[in-house]
Amino acid sequence: MTLEACTEALRQHDPDRFGAVLVAEAADRPALVTLYALNLEIARAPFQSAEPMLAEMRLQWWIDRLEQMGQGTAPPLHDVLTPLWEAWGTDAGALSDLAEARRRDCERQPFDGPQAVLAYVDATAGALMWTAARRCGAPEGAREIVAHQARGAGLAAWLRALPQLQAVRLGLEPARPEDAQTLAEQARDGLRMAARMHRKLPRRAAAALYPGPRVPRLLSEIMAGRTDPFEATTPITPFQRRASLARLALTGHWWR
Repeated sequence: MTLEACTEALRQHDPDRFGAVLVAEAADRPALVTLYALNLEIARAPFQSAEPMLAEMRLQWWIDRLEQMGQGTAPPLHDVLTPLWEAWGTDAGALSDLAEARRRDCERQPFDGPQAVLAYVDATAGALMWTAARRCGAPEGAREIVAHQARGAGLAAWLRALPQLQAVRLGLEPARPEDAQTLAEQARDGLRMAARMHRKLPRRAAAALYPGPRVPRLLSEIMAGRTDPFEATTPITPFQRRASLARLALTGHWWR
């Protein structure tokens, strides 16, 4: 897969990150595009088989390839790994942690409460956002700020996908509305904490920190009980997505 094909995969399957990549500095785009394309692949790997063992084997394949890249071994020609190697080199080895965090998806085990969801989001969305932000110039001292932002954005995305997650037994069990409200509150608090400290991050990192459109509105609707995320969440319109990305491009404001 060429870099252009990776970009097209994002456009089709991860439109918010696709839009954010377009806002990124040109020098950062290859790393972001390949990182997010990899994230798509490892997120899908556990769902390519209904048999947990086979699903884990598919995920392990990605882990093995990334670890080999970290040791300096170039991957065989591959749609995602080849451009990833060109953009990340041996740094791709550290990306195996993103795949490791997806092992529980292979087991089709629902979460038993908010704390388990928080740990999962921190290990997946949190690690992904920090990797992207670091590549876009975020200083090591900003790790906590990025963690707050990632928790807010990651929980919002998880809550938006909750109806689909429930259907494949990867949501919450039991499905208690108060647990969803707790997660929405945690997400709101994370975004607020990051916003208070946003000046410690360079504008260059904005593309990596973008949480997506309508995040505060979604969280407020869930907390107020106006939206039941176990049933459905309000879809994002193309206009809302364009408006949100236009704001990011014009102002560089990733915080809310």
